[in-house]
Amino acid sequence: MLGRIYETQDCSAARALEIVGERWSLLIIRDALFLGLTRFGDFQRRLGLARNVLAARLDRFVEEGLMTRRPDAAGSAYHEYVLTPKGRELQPVVIALTHWGDRWAAPSDPPVTFRHRGECAGEVHLETVCEHCGNHPAPDEVEADPRALRTSTT
Repeated sequence: MLGRIYETQDCSAARALEIVGERWSLLIIRDALFLGLTRFGDFQRRLGLARNVLAARLDRFVEEGLMTRRPDAAGSAYHEYVLTPKGRELQPVVIALTHWGDRWAAPSDPPVTFRHRGECAGEVHLETVCEHCGNHPAPDEVEADPRALRTSTT
């Protein structure tokens, strides 16, 4: 856990990092989203992280409502960790971070592409779109509008 170092900030990004900002967290979410992993042992084998670290991350995800823990569907003594709708909504975050990594951190061609499942199979890309005009603003054309700085007109 990062600790509550963001308590004084009214910032949703900081709050989100408190939940998914630790090392391994988004990789666990990635493998649940795109590989369908649900079992502790499968996450551990795939990622190679320490069992205590994985247990802590999965417990935190359950506590925060990103995953639910349920008995294994096959009836074994093990549990499955299944993404909730809240956890599945991290998909665009993982895709965006992967695309950024492809551009700025990958040593060669992107190691994975995201595709529309089914007959289409087209590549999936995220875009920033203005809800008013439909344009795609460049990063320097987007500004934050913090509610703390807004003035009331009523």
